[in-house]
Amino acid sequence: MTRPIGMEPSPLPAVPRKEGAARLRILVVAGEGAGSAALLQSLRQWADDGRLEVDAAPDLPRAVRLLAGQRWDVVLAALGERPDEELSWWADALRSATGGPRLIAAAQAPSMGLALRAEKLGVLDVLALPLRRDVAASTATVLIQGESGTGKEVVARAVHLHGPKASGAFVAVNCAAIPENLLESELFGHEKGAFTGAVTRKVGRFEHAAGGTLFLDEIADMSLALQAKILRAVQEREIERVGGTDTIPIDVRLIAATNRDLKDAIKQGRFREDLYYRLAVVTIRLPKLAERGDDLLLLTAFFIRQFAERYGKRITAISDRAMDLLRAHAWVGNVRELRNVIERGVIVANDETLRAAHLPDEIRGEETALTDRPQGGLLALAEVEARYIARVLAHTNGQIGAAAEILGIHRNTLTRKMKEYGL
Repeated sequence: MTRPIGMEPSPLPAVPRKEGAARLRILVVAGEGAGSAALLQSLRQWADDGRLEVDAAPDLPRAVRLLAGQRWDVVLAALGERPDEELSWWADALRSATGGPRLIAAAQAPSMGLALRAEKLGVLDVLALPLRRDVAASTATVLIQGESGTGKEVVARAVHLHGPKASGAFVAVNCAAIPENLLESELFGHEKGAFTGAVTRKVGRFEHAAGGTLFLDEIADMSLALQAKILRAVQEREIERVGGTDTIPIDVRLIAATNRDLKDAIKQGRFREDLYYRLAVVTIRLPKLAERGDDLLLLTAFFIRQFAERYGKRITAISDRAMDLLRAHAWVGNVRELRNVIERGVIVANDETLRAAHLPDEIRGEETALTDRPQGGLLALAEVEARYIARVLAHTNGQIGAAAEILGIHRNTLTRKMKEYGL
């Protein structure tokens, strides 16, 4: 995907501008039914950032008339109770519309299946309702909340890579993994002689992250005393090294994450309320893997290919029985648990298919005696991986380095796969 030349980043997916067009023209359609007027207003406000020409259709007949009589670059359409059918209808309707406008669909909790269908139909993107502008483009402090293993650091890296400090360092600190008596020095640094063993000056993580992003994972594990120093750093944009007297200005975007309910921690006196509100300028809540629908399929395919390459295996499919077992599992450890399960399965696999027998006992449970379906009941990984890579590339506007970071592979590997899949 390419960003229109001369335009600042907007919350909309990048759309190639038609030759000679001064601004992108967008038609917003909310559909019919209760709440459509409020939805229409929300969609229009979301799309209109002052550099776009936006009009709205209060109902489908009006949208059809506007499509027939005017030229549009993009149609932003909200899908209703039958999203698959409505998506197909819009894709067909826009093929014959004046100027061939592109479609961006919006749906309540869109599934990955809907997103993959949209790719086949040539839809630019499928957005989740309610719409919110992309926080990455700002320098706002972000709080990411979610259970262990849901990918909080992956999200933090994505916010960093798509923000104004992407050229700077991304420095991650797991506050739960560093002893309390060392954490302050790790974050703020120390001067020579500040304490026993401080034989030289040490530069802390805040300074290492200068011009970039500091990610504080599991911040709820930090003591109240250290929370107060973090609060001062956020408020004043300056720090002091342990044992030092000079203030050091910092230019750092702060992203914090926790698997705990901070509001409960505040009530229990274990977390500072003032720090919470400083951190939670924008809050991102990550769902459990069990709540992410078809994401399980894409993540499974991605991990199979990743580990097959790492361990020199050629695995091109997963059996239906294995996939059924993965779907039935509770995934208490979320994406991290899935990653470990697939890595183990790839290691023990002895042919080109990942089968139920390759999964650990806790996944198979009482079904260890069941055999896989016939050879025809296989799910090819190549197409799933190609679509997954395509979606990540679209998300990064074609930036290979950023996409490779999100995918967790080397950029050379990504470039090779792009050639292989014709992306």
